[in-house]
Amino acid sequence: MNDPRPLFEQAADQFADVLTAVTPEHLGRPTPCTEFDVRALLSHVVGGTRLYAHLGEGGGYEGALPEVEGVADTEWSAAYEDARRRFTKAWLDDAGLARTVALPWATMSGAETVGSYVLETVTHTWDLSQALGHPVALDQSLAATILPIARAALPADLRGGAVPFAAVREAPAGADAYEQLAAWLGRAV
Repeated sequence: MNDPRPLFEQAADQFADVLTAVTPEHLGRPTPCTEFDVRALLSHVVGGTRLYAHLGEGGGYEGALPEVEGVADTEWSAAYEDARRRFTKAWLDDAGLARTVALPWATMSGAETVGSYVLETVTHTWDLSQALGHPVALDQSLAATILPIARAALPADLRGGAVPFAAVREAPAGADAYEQLAAWLGRAV
């Protein structure tokens, strides 16, 4: 993926669409990402978007927090849009895509860094959609694009430790692209 920024914008649009369905009553619901309920998942996505914006601005991973605190129950959409605008601005310069970014689990180019966050956004969009009972139809092309990248970047034998994904599960017959991606990332489908 030479320039993953348009794909990030597409994935971020979709996450924002699903996010508009969240009400304060949903925040305690479990998600397929078993370490997060809806509130913790939103904190992780908003915080992660801010963190990857920080990386795009030339900052390092050390000391940056991948979660946020203090977001009012009704302000998650606004918090995400703020983080997303910062992310987009941070990665606007084409030169950033060639820059080397050091993460705890890998050193990669800026383009690969943005691409990895597209995977994160697409996956957590499915998690949120599942927790909410699928309030909007998800764009299958996003998951279909990301699935082979996930398979290459996160092979089945690299699970545990610094790679925070459970063992690969078998997707059910007839699974759509999101269900296949979720199963690859160790989620129950």
